[in-house]
Amino acid sequence: MKASSLISTITALIEQKVPTFLWGAPGIGKSSIVKQIAKEKAIGFIDLRLALMDPTDLKGIPFYDKESHSALWAPPAFLPREGEGILFLDELNSAPPSVQASAYQLILDRKVGEYALPSGWAIVAAGNREGDRGVTYRMPSPLANRFVHFEMEVDVKDWRFWAYQNGVDERIISYISYKNEHLFTFDAKSDVKSFATPRSWEYVDSILKSGMKEEFLLECLSGAIGKDVSVGFLSFAKVMHKLPDIKNILACATGEYSEEVDVLYALSTGLVSAFLKDKREEKLENLLSYTLGLKSEFAVMVVQDLQRNGVKMEHSEMFKKWVRKFAYLLA
Repeated sequence: MKASSLISTITALIEQKVPTFLWGAPGIGKSSIVKQIAKEKAIGFIDLRLALMDPTDLKGIPFYDKESHSALWAPPAFLPREGEGILFLDELNSAPPSVQASAYQLILDRKVGEYALPSGWAIVAAGNREGDRGVTYRMPSPLANRFVHFEMEVDVKDWRFWAYQNGVDERIISYISYKNEHLFTFDAKSDVKSFATPRSWEYVDSILKSGMKEEFLLECLSGAIGKDVSVGFLSFAKVMHKLPDIKNILACATGEYSEEVDVLYALSTGLVSAFLKDKREEKLENLLSYTLGLKSEFAVMVVQDLQRNGVKMEHSEMFKKWVRKFAYLLA
C-alpha cells in the first residue's frame, strides 16, 4: 500500500486504538508517515527503538515496597502518563525475543508491570521484512496476531508530493521524475552499502544545501545513494542551465520551449516549485498560458502537481482553455 493510502487507513485505526504493524524495506519512510499522522492530528508522538532496548527498559526496574512487603516495578519515564498520542514501537521484529515478550504485554493488555498506557494513546509498530538483510527475529504468532498488518510500498507520486511540501531541492525532484527507478534502488541480494531510498535522498538534499565544494560532491553523494545513481544525478543537474527563464515565464507567460526530455522534466519541476513559493493569481494565469505550448505529458504533469499541492484553478479562464486542449489526456 502506498503512503497516501496508508495515512488515511492508519489514521482511522488509530482513532479506534487498533494496534497496527507497518512492514517495509529500509529507508522508505515508515516512521515518517506515523510521525506525520501525529503532527496532523496535533497529538503526542513517542518513538521507541526496541532493537536498542533491554526487557527492563519497558517493564521497569523492580524495587521493594515496604508498605505492601512486595516487589513492584518502577515504570520508565519515557512512557506516556496522560493525554493522547501514538506510541510508535519501531524495529519491533529486530528486538530480541525477550524485549518482544515485554512489548507483547503492553500491546495485548495496554500495560506492563505497574504501568498502564493511557486510554488516549494508540500503538503503532514497524519493522523491516525478513528478506531485507536486516537483523530480524521471527515474530511469535500470538504477537503477530495482535496487529493489523500493512506493507508499505514506494510510490513516486506520493514522494514527489512530499518533496514539494518539504522544500526538497528541485533538482532532486526533477531527477526522480525523470528516473523513477532511482528513488529506491535497494537490492536485498547485493552487498553494496550505499543505495538510494527516500531517506537517503533526504541526505542528498542536506548535502546540496550544505554548500559543499563541487569537487567533493560525487564522493559524498556516492556515500548516500551509490556511485551509479550519483553520476546520473549530477549529469542531470547540469541541464539546469538549459532552462528558459522561469521567473520570466511566471511574470509574462513567455519563454522558450525545449524538445529535450531531461530539460522538460527539470523545467516542469522548476515551474511548480517557483509558483508554490509565490502563489499570486496572475502567476498562475501566466503559468497555465505557458503550458499550452508544452508537450502534452509535461503540461499535464505541471497541472497535476499543482492540484496535488492544493492549488485551485477551476475558476481560471486560462484553465478552462487548458482543459479544452488537454481534456483527452485526463479521461
